[in-house]
Amino acid sequence: MYEAEFDGQGSRIRWTEAAGSGGGGGGERAATVYVHGLGAMSAVYHAHVAAHPALSGRRSLFVDLPGHGISDRPAGFGYTLEDHADALAAALDAAGVRGARVVGHSMGGAVSVVLAHRRPDLVSGLVLTEANLDPAPSRAAASSSIAAYSEEEFVRGGGFAEVLGRFGSTWAATMRLADPLALHRSATGLVRGTAPTVRRMLMESPAERSFLQGTLSSELPGAAELVASGVRVIQAPGAGHNVMFDRPDVLAAAVAGGTV
Repeated sequence: MYEAEFDGQGSRIRWTEAAGSGGGGGGERAATVYVHGLGAMSAVYHAHVAAHPALSGRRSLFVDLPGHGISDRPAGFGYTLEDHADALAAALDAAGVRGARVVGHSMGGAVSVVLAHRRPDLVSGLVLTEANLDPAPSRAAASSSIAAYSEEEFVRGGGFAEVLGRFGSTWAATMRLADPLALHRSATGLVRGTAPTVRRMLMESPAERSFLQGTLSSELPGAAELVASGVRVIQAPGAGHNVMFDRPDVLAAAVAGGTV
């Protein structure tokens, strides 16, 4: 396990690694960095993808964002998308990673785009799985459901337990390990969005970009505009929001096919 301080107060963001080539740029193969979604953990959601034969021999980092998994959960942290991106940058700086291929799911995809916008030296490519691109998602979205509670209601008024029971055992398996305060602030940050929007940052990024959308999910809004800006939109047949579980082969192929 590895760690780096991220908030100026001694709090640590942590990650695990699979050894392989890639890391510091300079013409060598880029490291692959996996970033989980809201209430998830990176190794749980992505280690099996990194083990795919198509990705053999690559250095892979599985980073847990603040408030999630094995990372610290300081009460004074904001947990905005920008805050998460800066914490992720601290991890990559400590790991000696430059020009990484960053694989982000859902909220982690949004964080990855913000990272590429704020620290383009750290990111050569983005592989996004149903990433949040726009503020104010539908009321049915998990982030909106969590943000509908006040912080007090969610953290101490039973909202966290209600959400754990509402969204099913698969997500609850990792969400129950997240800090309720961090979960609520992260969801609120997703709903609030960024300026410019994550979508705009993605469209204007010089990084190589792929966006995976499960065919069992709703259609990707603005797909044509994304394609026109150079984003490769990939359909994952038979997959829902969790493409890495439903079609890990499609995600592995997207990561392998985007190698720089």
